[in-house]
Parts: sequence; structure tokens; C-alpha cells
Amino acid sequence: GYVRRDPESGRYRPGLKVLSLNREVLTGLGIRDAAQPILRHLVERIGLTAHLAVLDQGQAVYIEKVDAPGFIKMDTWVGRRMFVHSTSVGKALVAHIPRAEVEAILRQHGMKKRTPKTITTPFRFFAELEKVRAQGYAVDDEENSLGARCVAVPVFDGLGHVEAALGISGTITQIDDVHLPKLVDLLRDAARRISRQLTRSGASIA
Repeated sequence: GYVRRDPESGRYRPGLKVLSLNREVLTGLGIRDAAQPILRHLVERIGLTAHLAVLDQGQAVYIEKVDAPGFIKMDTWVGRRMFVHSTSVGKALVAHIPRAEVEAILRQHGMKKRTPKTITTPFRFFAELEKVRAQGYAVDDEENSLGARCVAVPVFDGLGHVEAALGISGTITQIDDVHLPKLVDLLRDAARRISRQLTRSGASIA
């Protein structure tokens, strides 16, 4: 009930159930509209699934998804909630918020071990967030699902606050160390274009 599909265009629109969501997610739907064409262009260039996520109640919520062409599909959907400690979009969303807020999120949701590679201690997670801030992007290296690797970058507003996270998902062979630098460059470029679009449209979170 959070989204509905237009039978003529095939596009998804907010459903009535979004009224139960927090203000950040409702505003995030405006970000979704601004980001849609940029996500589609990104997917056309890299051939991987792209997601746009916002932070709501201590979780990363997908508000847009563009599937990659081909038979390999990611088991994700608009409205899905993900843990921040085991996902690249989650790490990108919380890396730039105060440490006390991140600690509160970890206390609220715990650090469930999704795979043998999941980070499950606050000490390691905060070290990971330092790495995210230093390099400018986050990686989920089979931490949420075995065989899958995801990369994400934050989308900033004009004041330097994180509005959303833009991520791509694929297999560990699709996103390997050889292709990672180029993929990160394309992600950063797409995130900058989304930020500029938000500034022009006034769709940013107040």
C-alpha cells in the first residue's frame, strides 16, 4: 500500500499508506522524482541495479529502484527497509551524522549477523564509518547477502547535510576491484547531479 502502479504508464506513485511514514520519507518522495532520470541514465551506463534510499527511524528505506537489464535481479523493492550496519546505503546515510545518533540506532535495531562477513560490533562499525568518510563512498562486501556487493555514496544538500544515499548493487564479479574506481566515479557524478537538481527544484529536506 506504500506505492501504487499506474496501469497506463507502468510507473509507481505514492500510495495512501505513505501517510503513516515519517516526514523525512514523505519529503524523500520529492527527491525520488528529481532522481529518477539520473538513476535511469546511470543504470544504462553501468548495467547494474541502482537504488535511492533515505534514513527513517534508524533504517535505510529504498524510495526508488531502477533494475539492471538482463536476468540477474536484486531482491529489493521500493519501500524495503534495510539495516544500516550491513548495507552500503545505510553506511552512507549515517557516516555523516553525530556519533550519538548512530549509537542510538545501533541500540534500537541491534547489529544482526546477516552473513559471516557482517560487521557486528560498534567498534568495527565506527571504524568502517571513518573509512566511508575518508574515501567518500561505502561498500557492502557480502555483508547483507552472500554473493552480492553494493557501493553507495551520500547525496548532499547545499548545506552539506546528507539528503539520501545513492547505491548500486551487483554480484561480486560484476563489482570487483578492477571496476570499482570507475563505478565510484560514476556514482559520485550522479549524486552531484541529483544534488543540483534538488537545489533547483527545492525538493530538499528542510
